[in-house]
Amino acid sequence: MSSIEDTAAPVPHGIHDAEVEQLFGAGGPLGGQVGSYRPRHSQTEMAKAIADAIAGQRTLIAEAGTGTGKTFAYLVPALLWGGKVIVSTGTKNLQDQLYLRDIPTVRKALSAPVSVALLKGRSNYVCHFHLERTLQNGRMTSRDDVAYLREISRFMKTTSSGDKAELSKVPETAPIWNLVTSTRDTCFGAECQYYQDCFVMKARKEAQQADIVVVNHHLFFADVALKDTGVAELLPTANTVIFDEAHQLPETATMFFGDTVSTSQVLELCRDVLAEGLSHARDGADWAKVVAPVEKAARDLRLAFPEDIVRLAVNQIAPSSVFFPALETLRDKMDEMIAVLEKQAERAETIEQCRTRAIELSHQLDSWNGAQDKATSEDGQAYVLWVEAFTSSLQLHRTPLSIAPIFNKQREGVPRAWIFTSATLAVKNDFNHYTSQMGLWDEPAQSWPSPFNYEQQGLLYVPNNLPQPNSFEYTDAVVDAALPAIIAAGGRTFLLCTTIRAVNRAAERLRQEFETRGLPFPLMVQGEAGRTELLDRFRAAGNGVLIGSQSFWEGVDVRGDALSLVIIDKLPFSPPDDPVLAARIAELEKQGLSGFMHHQLPAAIINLKQGAGRLIRDESDQGVLMICDPRLISKAYGRRIWQSLPPFKRTREIGAVEDFFARRAALAAAPDVAES
Repeated sequence: MSSIEDTAAPVPHGIHDAEVEQLFGAGGPLGGQVGSYRPRHSQTEMAKAIADAIAGQRTLIAEAGTGTGKTFAYLVPALLWGGKVIVSTGTKNLQDQLYLRDIPTVRKALSAPVSVALLKGRSNYVCHFHLERTLQNGRMTSRDDVAYLREISRFMKTTSSGDKAELSKVPETAPIWNLVTSTRDTCFGAECQYYQDCFVMKARKEAQQADIVVVNHHLFFADVALKDTGVAELLPTANTVIFDEAHQLPETATMFFGDTVSTSQVLELCRDVLAEGLSHARDGADWAKVVAPVEKAARDLRLAFPEDIVRLAVNQIAPSSVFFPALETLRDKMDEMIAVLEKQAERAETIEQCRTRAIELSHQLDSWNGAQDKATSEDGQAYVLWVEAFTSSLQLHRTPLSIAPIFNKQREGVPRAWIFTSATLAVKNDFNHYTSQMGLWDEPAQSWPSPFNYEQQGLLYVPNNLPQPNSFEYTDAVVDAALPAIIAAGGRTFLLCTTIRAVNRAAERLRQEFETRGLPFPLMVQGEAGRTELLDRFRAAGNGVLIGSQSFWEGVDVRGDALSLVIIDKLPFSPPDDPVLAARIAELEKQGLSGFMHHQLPAAIINLKQGAGRLIRDESDQGVLMICDPRLISKAYGRRIWQSLPPFKRTREIGAVEDFFARRAALAAAPDVAES
């Protein structure tokens, strides 16, 4: 790989504010391309600041209120002056939107001669080798999988990208994808017979040559940690790196800068060892007997915790627990399987690959177990060791206490512009929480207000007489308080909950109430269908009620009358049983700081701002934000929270909510009256 120091090209200096004003002005090029485009002061000022950071190859933290048009504010300077640009966004959906819609629009408006590439993780591209092997082996577990495999096989004859997002007939979550895509462990790289046709390699090559490369945060940080996604080769030549939805970075980076090993990885390996052993070395061993003890040991490790879902720091696990002996047993049984694979590895490349994977997993189990007595690693970084149990798998995590030092190391080297932007990075214009998480302490941060008239467009309603959020009957009380507001709004409601349990209870209650009262509102509940499908149904219904948890708090855009009421059940504080959170709070308190005021509260405010941001998406939107949590009023910190929210008018009376919707309905009906 070429060295970072000598490959980044110079970026033109001296971008003039007047040039930016002309581009974003009323008669500028954007107006001709974007039908609904209107100049916005905040957008123009933000674009100037970004252009300036690009010219000076500096860092900028840029918070822009909903409706500012931040995507165009960074794309215009990036396409004109950014040199080689990496744009990283929060999700694959947003990645596709940037690549398919936003960038082509701006490129056309500016007549900018830039090439653009989309780069996703390898699990998004069909693998020729694994598809062929699956077609031959036919290890299908359901009739659906057989039909899906036929579709994928057909798709391969016509696709030029191999990106599974193009094949809408096969759901993204279908298990068949695991059998027809590669992982870092199961890819043969240059040794593969299909290397010349490989879609992953093709996508990486296009990204190497493109001026603008669109990735997502998972991919960016997986690469920094694993060097497995092609970003490592891109970064040295990049002049500008832009993180959109940058508020998600601390969590994503934490996930990738740590290590995780799980029992499901072990079971997947056993499945492959059995299949490859039977295919290429049937006479070499009794393969069913080779994998059975490992599978049993992996399942026994999960069963060390009888509860359904568990999150425990390693020091919370009782020394007498069966967990530690079960972990030893799994490592012993893995060693026995590795010994068999060593003898048979030369019989086939795929068996050799299984051997390599088994050794790697065994090392991960060893290093997790060995790290229990050390709070810091060789590089002086502090880590938290913890376990997480799901219904049928167990994960062992080693998570950094702070990502700031690791991320700062990634930003060293050649000077380049780093832009961090989102609608939610600050708490009342204070960026300290975000900058300390990311290690961006002395970097410039600016905030631009939303162009929306929140005082006219919305109402913040905090109902009276709700019990404390930890009380047993809390969700029922929320539903009781919400019903009159839902009826006044005519459905058209998002009910955002902080837990899945609350989602299920609220759904049960509302289904019952709608039926009893004969209310005609279609109910959509997270988990009953995919997020995109639920949102499509919600928009189409026009009077629906959608109940969701964290995945509906952000990245969801429903404009117009279909969404008029957003109800938030309680302030989104992180669960107190989170071992990483507990360790971070303990660390802050060691430094004489308040874990609550310096970490939990700002994190909850940023999350709450995301949920509240679902309501007003457009200059013509109107609606009510209902926050049910009494702590917003009763606690001293409540003031800090609502001052960070959009400046809606505020009320504690349901009558004011009913009046708000009645006035809206009267205004909507007024033209019809005039016409008749």
